[in-house]
Amino acid sequence: MELKDRKEGQVLIVKPMGKRLDASVAVEFKEKMAKLIKEGNELIVLDLSEVDFMDSSGLGAIISSLKALGGKGELAISGIQEIVLQLFRLTRMDQIFRIFKDEKDAVSALSK
Repeated sequence: MELKDRKEGQVLIVKPMGKRLDASVAVEFKEKMAKLIKEGNELIVLDLSEVDFMDSSGLGAIISSLKALGGKGELAISGIQEIVLQLFRLTRMDQIFRIFKDEKDAVSALSK
């Protein structure tokens, strides 16, 4: 799975470029996110605007990324599509992650 990333101030914006974040790409996603976190990125916006399917493995990979931050930073979600948002709500992950309509709002919130 390709991840595009760029910095905006202190915030790293990461955008998975695949339509699916599922068991077939979850391990690779988790490894790439862990590498970005080890490089010192502590404020991360995960832009899910391209992702239109996620299963429990994909959600688990995102949770692993949050755990990798070790409480030293924040991982926010932006651009989430309704079908993926339903998974976050069903699993109550919408109460764990801050979810923003768009990347701009997420970056602004994390920059404060």
